[in-house]
Amino acid sequence: MKSLDVKIWSVRKRDTKRPSYDVRWSVSGQVFSESFRTKGLADNYRSKLMRAARDGEEFDTASGEEFDTASGLPGSMAEQKATLTWYAFALKYLAMKWPHAAPNTRDGINESLTSVTMAVLDDRPGRPADAELRKALRNWAFVLPSPDDRELPADVGNVLHWVDKASRPLSDLTDPALGRAVLDSLQLKLDGTAAAAETVRRKRRTLVNALLYAVDLGEFRESPLAAVRWQKPKVSNEVDPRVVANPEQARALLHAVSYVGGYRRARGRRLVGLFAGMYFGGFRPAEAVGLSEQDLTLPDSGWGTALLHRTRPSVGKQWTDSGQSHDDRGLKNRPVEDVRRVPIPPQLVSILREHLDTFGTAADGRLFASEGGGVVSSSTYYRAWQEARVLALPPAVAASPLAHRPYDLRHSALSTWLNAGVDPTEVAERAGNSVEVLLSRYAKCLDGRQEVANRRIEDLLREYE
Repeated sequence: MKSLDVKIWSVRKRDTKRPSYDVRWSVSGQVFSESFRTKGLADNYRSKLMRAARDGEEFDTASGEEFDTASGLPGSMAEQKATLTWYAFALKYLAMKWPHAAPNTRDGINESLTSVTMAVLDDRPGRPADAELRKALRNWAFVLPSPDDRELPADVGNVLHWVDKASRPLSDLTDPALGRAVLDSLQLKLDGTAAAAETVRRKRRTLVNALLYAVDLGEFRESPLAAVRWQKPKVSNEVDPRVVANPEQARALLHAVSYVGGYRRARGRRLVGLFAGMYFGGFRPAEAVGLSEQDLTLPDSGWGTALLHRTRPSVGKQWTDSGQSHDDRGLKNRPVEDVRRVPIPPQLVSILREHLDTFGTAADGRLFASEGGGVVSSSTYYRAWQEARVLALPPAVAASPLAHRPYDLRHSALSTWLNAGVDPTEVAERAGNSVEVLLSRYAKCLDGRQEVANRRIEDLLREYE
């Protein structure tokens, strides 16, 4: 270790397609450098080097064949870089992402970090059972407050202490073999069977984002996954036409919902309007759950209007800032203050007026409430929907994918509008989608479009016969 003749040069921008800033310094004539994605990060790194030089710290350097193993860093920075484990980094990444992430996104980040952490643990003595590891990581490690900021049960503390010691260094991910092993682990569920392609893609997206954050922190020059040749699973975003209910089937299903739970308890009758909003209005389930009376215009006859601006998605208490099971958010993928105006047909106007006359509203004006007056949970309306399918559909049809989930009512609505010849721009506006997403998702559901195109082509060709 030497501290003689330390020279720290200024930050300079590299001439590359992606912005990059170099910090260069020399120790006893040997030149070292680190690259960063932003000038601020580079300046911060340079300041640390200058502080260490002023404090007289020894800088790591070597000569001859050992030059490639030298870091050129002062002892404090070299030790920190060498000992940062994946687990310690994952906690940093979570603390950075958590405050700005939606509750469901927090849940997804937690799940992804748990999967990767399980894949990068060394085989050390005293390894807890996999179920204990996952429980400690999911419920205690990758949530805020962090494990260091709260008191843990003794058994959980012991598990996380073992994880801290067994986690491999973050730098090990530069090994393509380990990178491939981590990516392969994302393709399996807890029981060892293949995970859904969308699940794999979501977990991989979190891992990629985390490693880009590591690049920002100066831990890597570029994402180590760039060196891994790995085939991403193909994800189909198209709606399965088998789930789309026609108007007759939709009416039968809505009618059957009213019989669920009996007339007196009204477990199903309370939800008829909720499901009707998904089918006749194209509402997302969370939009329907958050609907309030003051958001509606319900005339005695004709079309009405719904002003959508609020969603109440079901999430776990540990993922929300309020500690409630339901988050209170704006519209999906839109600014918080945005509003979507949706015309609603007379059929839905009539159903909602009847609902208000029969059940009124919750204390805060919400149209739909549980029996106790709370927010309707996704598990509650999902169970009611499954019971209604059995009542409304023949056994063979009930066993098919037709309207298997409540969300399929929205798919049915949008498919019906498109097949009715409604302009895609108008459908997209009512649904809260872009035209591109709308047409790509519902391409397989546009019945009869080929026949229309065939007739037009045939008519054109006949003109030249």
